Amino acid sequence: MTILGIEQITYGVTDLDTCRRFLADWGLTEVTADANGARFETLNGCRVLAVRHDDPSLPPAMEEGPTLREVTWGVASAGEVAAIADRLAGQPGYYCQDGATGCIDPNGLAVRVEVTAKRTLDVQGAPTNPWGLPAQRVNTPSPVYERAQPIEVGHVVFFTNALAATQKFYEDKLGFELSDRYPDRGAFMRCAPHGGHHDLFLLALPNGKRGLNHVAFTVRDIHEVFGGGMHIDRCGWETQLGPGRHPISSAYFWYFKNPCGALIEYYADEDILTPEWQPRDFEPGPTVFAEWAVDGGLDGNTRRQKKGGEAPTGKFMTDTAKR
Repeated sequence: MTILGIEQITYGVTDLDTCRRFLADWGLTEVTADANGARFETLNGCRVLAVRHDDPSLPPAMEEGPTLREVTWGVASAGEVAAIADRLAGQPGYYCQDGATGCIDPNGLAVRVEVTAKRTLDVQGAPTNPWGLPAQRVNTPSPVYERAQPIEVGHVVFFTNALAATQKFYEDKLGFELSDRYPDRGAFMRCAPHGGHHDLFLLALPNGKRGLNHVAFTVRDIHEVFGGGMHIDRCGWETQLGPGRHPISSAYFWYFKNPCGALIEYYADEDILTPEWQPRDFEPGPTVFAEWAVDGGLDGNTRRQKKGGEAPTGKFMTDTAKR
């Protein structure tokens, strides 16, 4: 039984028109839309739903305002759905019907598991030429992206007031692996023994807050992080922090404020781990969160650092730089 990754995320939104415009600018393809919601897809078919927050079909919200209401995880077969259903039986909100199973996790989030419908892609990032290794890019310049086209939803991050119970749920019920941790404060978790550094990160804040921190979208390479971020800036959306680089996962990032709820991230070039990996312990702090980060973002027109951005000691760094 192996979770393959995130299959779908569902937002409950308060301003559907603005959210549709943002998700289109983000680089997603709108597949269907009506007065009550819209469905978008990434390049590989990972789905992003924006649904009016008062739709009675939505799972309960973890927090007030626009936010993530459900995360759907994909598996390879109906047999694996059935095996997970057996593990979830007895959990709050448990169901098994129409080829899917789900429940409410200990943090209050709706979790769903179904057979994957994502497409296999032939997409490659730009090769690099690190010193001392055979050249991978010869007589070919690296790309310059005018905008991003995200490949998939790569990970989700939540604040939790039930860290131990929520971590245990994902390990015992869904087979997640611990990648790295802040002892008694946070857990970076991947959904399979061999995979990217984390598909889920859980962070316990001193104030006991529960809710969404951000949703991260995988792009091809660092150049697409830059190109996508500058396009989003030209569209008039606000940077929260970035671009920058995480020391823990090695990924390059750029965070923006998201009208669908909380924050949203472009990222690329995370570490790949295997069963031989041993989790490391970190003490939360700004230098652990970011090796470097551009304060206020880059201006998409001038291609220079914007002026007057939020200082790294602001609320975002207080809440999330402790990662």
